[in-house]
Amino acid sequence: MPETAPPSTVSRTALVILAVIACGATLYLLRGILTPLALAVFLAVMIDGFARVIRSRLPWVSEGAALPSAIVLSVLLFGGSTFVIAENATSFVGQLVAYTPRLNGLIAQVAGLLGIDVPPTVSELFVRLNPSAYLADIAKGLQGFASDAFFILIYLGFIIASRRGFQRKVVGLFPHHAERAEAMAAFRRIRDGVERYLWVQTVTGLIIAVASWIAMAVMGLDNAVFWAFLIFIASYIPVIGGAVGILAPPVFALIQFPTFWPAVILLGVLQAIQFVVGNIILPRMQGDSLNMDPVVVLLSLAFWGVLWGTTGMFLSTPLTVMVMVILAQFSGTRWLAVLLSADGEPEKLREHKPIGSPDKNPAPERRTPASRKREPKS
Repeated sequence: MPETAPPSTVSRTALVILAVIACGATLYLLRGILTPLALAVFLAVMIDGFARVIRSRLPWVSEGAALPSAIVLSVLLFGGSTFVIAENATSFVGQLVAYTPRLNGLIAQVAGLLGIDVPPTVSELFVRLNPSAYLADIAKGLQGFASDAFFILIYLGFIIASRRGFQRKVVGLFPHHAERAEAMAAFRRIRDGVERYLWVQTVTGLIIAVASWIAMAVMGLDNAVFWAFLIFIASYIPVIGGAVGILAPPVFALIQFPTFWPAVILLGVLQAIQFVVGNIILPRMQGDSLNMDPVVVLLSLAFWGVLWGTTGMFLSTPLTVMVMVILAQFSGTRWLAVLLSADGEPEKLREHKPIGSPDKNPAPERRTPASRKREPKS
């Protein structure tokens, strides 16, 4: 008869599966509270990374001045980006009115391909869609966005204010030095993975946005700066962001230009930019720092998108990195971390140092069953 797994292993695996289901249900039910907190933590990690980069690049800046400087820099960056997007969005909406004849022509061509004898005009479609019926939902969504932004800022302020007590909390949670060292090592790996992901996505997103802006400006596409900003923001969403950056500008090129060729050429150029950055530059920068399977990246996008919507899509990769590192710390859940990793060694993430100045006293590595097998015998 075939050998069966010990009951203890089966029970432990079943408990892990049930715990994953329970955590997923809790995350979904409490998404209204947890999504602002997750974004605040995400911003806090980014600001902390900015502060350490400032200290490493500008040694004359003191530790007390680095954090306020990073906060001011982040506020200026986000405020400037919001102003540029809002300013260009206003002109974009105004130009859509001038494109009405071209839109009517495109609708007529599509209707002819579909065999519709009397195609509707833009005005008729506007009346049929009855956008006033959706104004209440739009207003509710804007109100929810403003409320979330308010809570994010509150959470962010408390997180930054309480960061000095983090070391004391770790000492209280892990009184033994070995356990404390392992917990700090796990925290550093999570911070390292999130910061490296942010750095890589920001640099590659800027490369794609600038190259796309040059292509759109050469083609004469209106609101090229607006589209470049949208492409940069969408680059933080795996898979979907790249598709938006490739398809959205050519679609509006169909509306602006009298022929199809500018849209076709723009589509080919944007596709080439995404291909070069995604297949040559991004792998060289990222390397195996995240050590995540590409299929897991896609599945995490769908999983966190279902749980937390657009916020979950933005945070899908950092959240999955955090989950993988935490799961790798326990023998009962390490098999899940192995499945999430790219090469079956989730501990490889620890080999990379965080952005900024290196730690003077790095914590010792956690001895896992896999690492013990790889050690040479004396």
